[in-house]
Amino acid sequence: MSLPTSIELQIVTPDKLLVREPVDEIEIPGSEGYFGVLPGHTPMLASLAVGELWYRKGQEKTYLAIAFGFAEVLPDRVTILAQLAERAEDIDVTRAEEARKRAENRLTQPKSDVDYERARAALTKSLARLQVASRGQFAGRVGRQRMPPPQG
Repeated sequence: MSLPTSIELQIVTPDKLLVREPVDEIEIPGSEGYFGVLPGHTPMLASLAVGELWYRKGQEKTYLAIAFGFAEVLPDRVTILAQLAERAEDIDVTRAEEARKRAENRLTQPKSDVDYERARAALTKSLARLQVASRGQFAGRVGRQRMPPPQG
C-alpha cells in the first residue's frame, strides 16, 4: 500500500469551516507539546493547547492562532476541531494587545476574586494571536506586501 502524497486538512470552529485543502505538512500545538504531521501519519487523537498552528503547501506556510479542542490525525486527513482558530490576516492586533494588557493586569493584582486560570488562558490566547499576526506581516504573500514608493 502506497503512502498518500498530501493530507486533507480541515480546521473547524463552532461558527465556521476555516480551512479545507490538501497540504504537505502541518505543525499542531498539542496539549503535550507541538507535533508535526506528514502524509501517512499514524492515526491518533490529540487535545489542543493554545498556540500557533502552521501548514505548508509547497514552499508557502500559513499560520493560525489556535486554542483548545481536538485534532484527529489519519494517514490522509487531519481534522482540527478548535474553540478558536484565526488566520494571521484576520487577527485584530490592537484588540489582542489590549487583551494581553488586561490579562497581565489581572494576574498581577493581589485580589482574591481573580480567576487566575481564566486570566492565564486569556493571556496565552492573546500572545498566540500576536505571534501569528506578526508572522502575517512578514509573509511573502502577493497583494499583502507593503511596497515602498519608488525613489527618484
